[in-house]
Amino acid sequence: MLFSKEEETRILQTIQAAERGTSGEIRLFIEDFCLRDHPVERAEEVFQLFGMYNTKNRNAVLLYVAEKSRHFAIWGDAGIHQQVGNQFWEAEKKLLREQLQADNAAGGIMQVISLIGDRLRAYFPSDDNHDDNELPDEIIYGD
Repeated sequence: MLFSKEEETRILQTIQAAERGTSGEIRLFIEDFCLRDHPVERAEEVFQLFGMYNTKNRNAVLLYVAEKSRHFAIWGDAGIHQQVGNQFWEAEKKLLREQLQADNAAGGIMQVISLIGDRLRAYFPSDDNHDDNELPDEIIYGD
């Protein structure tokens, strides 16, 4: 899934806005094909591969999209999952699925990132220094 430069910029701005005011981290990983039986297995693998489990509060979230396989998953680390539970993730997956089916990938991804950011701010506010961005804000493209 290749986004236009404008869409990439807007997605990155959405990630930065979602992370403002929280110690939580959000990353987006895009690849063509999911080479696992279930996309959640690949999301967990990517999460580990990029060291996202190393955040201080275990509050990182990965949005994983395999465009040509037509699969996606959302993987939240133990800290955030413990706070929001399965019902929240299911609602986010439903929203993203609807937007992907409506051919609104960038818009759907931005909506989900914003909603995840709201929850991260509620449960994991920034520290006093506001210097808690532990992971790069970027779209990661796989092979």
